[in-house]
Amino acid sequence: MLIRGRYAVRIVLLSGGSGKRLWPLSNEVRSKAFLKLLAPDPSDPLRESMIQRVCRQLGEAGLWKDTLILTHESQVEITRAHVGEEVPILSEPLKRGTFTAAALAANYAHSRLQADANETLCVLPVDSCVDTEFFKLISLASSALDESGVQLVLIGTKPTHPSTQYGYIVPQAGSPSADNRAVLPIASFAEKPSEEAARRMIAKGALWNCGVFVFKLGFMLDCLRERGLPADYEQLLARYPELPEASFDQEVAERTRAAAVIPYGGTWEDLGSWAALSAHLGAPVVGPGQVSSDSRNTHVVNELPFPIQVIGVSDAIVAASADGILVAAKEGANRIKTMLTGPNREIRYEEKRWGTRRMLDLFLEGKGDGSDAPDSPAAITSTVINKIEMYGGHKTGVHAHGNRDELFTILSGQGEALIGWKIRSLNAGDTVRIARGTAHAIRAVTDLIALEILSGPAGESDETKRISADWP
Repeated sequence: MLIRGRYAVRIVLLSGGSGKRLWPLSNEVRSKAFLKLLAPDPSDPLRESMIQRVCRQLGEAGLWKDTLILTHESQVEITRAHVGEEVPILSEPLKRGTFTAAALAANYAHSRLQADANETLCVLPVDSCVDTEFFKLISLASSALDESGVQLVLIGTKPTHPSTQYGYIVPQAGSPSADNRAVLPIASFAEKPSEEAARRMIAKGALWNCGVFVFKLGFMLDCLRERGLPADYEQLLARYPELPEASFDQEVAERTRAAAVIPYGGTWEDLGSWAALSAHLGAPVVGPGQVSSDSRNTHVVNELPFPIQVIGVSDAIVAASADGILVAAKEGANRIKTMLTGPNREIRYEEKRWGTRRMLDLFLEGKGDGSDAPDSPAAITSTVINKIEMYGGHKTGVHAHGNRDELFTILSGQGEALIGWKIRSLNAGDTVRIARGTAHAIRAVTDLIALEILSGPAGESDETKRISADWP
């Protein structure tokens, strides 16, 4: 582990998001942190996601091998696909906010890793858009815990304008200039204030809250005991359904008197909108398509195989994926959040550690046998057709569909199917039928492309049950 002084520093990356602001590329599973759109080098066609960028920067700062990643259970597979197998990924059964997520990570370090109570934890979001220099401040924050007697250290950045979208940290009066990158005692916090209130706080030297929290493990364990929560990893997981959603800012930062902030003077951006993200694309078009020369400040991001042509339209974003198509003025694109309401949307594209699943079609069909009332959900069959692409040498976990029968057809490549704990080989043209409730898994010997057809009652969810992550 990275040693700063006497004790280790562990990084806790919090990953989440509802996948609405960057729709249609983002969804409930593939939130903004997983969009491979950032161009780290304009001369290199390869792109990276926000989480890959942060992990790369942690590696450059010597912090990667001591990192934990915490995410919702629905995003474990895509997280592995982006970061690999080197670091632990902790799974939340429910989204309960940053306080509970940080608490679960602290309990994991305490009860699973047997970490010393004096070790430092640094909690930060996976979608931070910062310079690598930012991560060097973690060392300074850790030293401040040992040398200044504070219990909690945050990192703040100098505001460029009185934004109403960020949290603010106000240093105590008489603190040194924020340009000195000193450790400044905190007077107060404010979450998304009015523009006028933000302007007044900036005049007092306020900083934008970067969402980074540095503290001793023992401090967090004490916070849990004060709230009657267990300091054991498994026990806290068991209590997740009863826990309220709570932010670390409200539960800990705003209640800790011995808290300080370290100013950061480099780049810090929230890439949570198409207007902000498009500035980092490196080109006006990502994917098939063109933008005419008189379409100023317009970007196309296209994951579909069909080209998109934009002519004479300025200051716009056109984004297309299997989940849908967005055409919007950049400054108004965030309104998509209010339009994506109602029942849960079908997720038409997923990334897994073994490959990808893309929905090709979804249709409903009546039974027509008179066994149920014609308008009842049981009388309607839902059929989903997915295209599966698997990487050679990878495999799915062992799982069973609760309400769906499956037909799996190999289009190209070679693999193996585990069905009812029996293994059979798969080659191009082979088809296997898997009844609902049957444990099964697929292993790709070579790169493999297949069609997956799932059929079952339209009124019931699939309720896929994960049986084992390992091939027997």
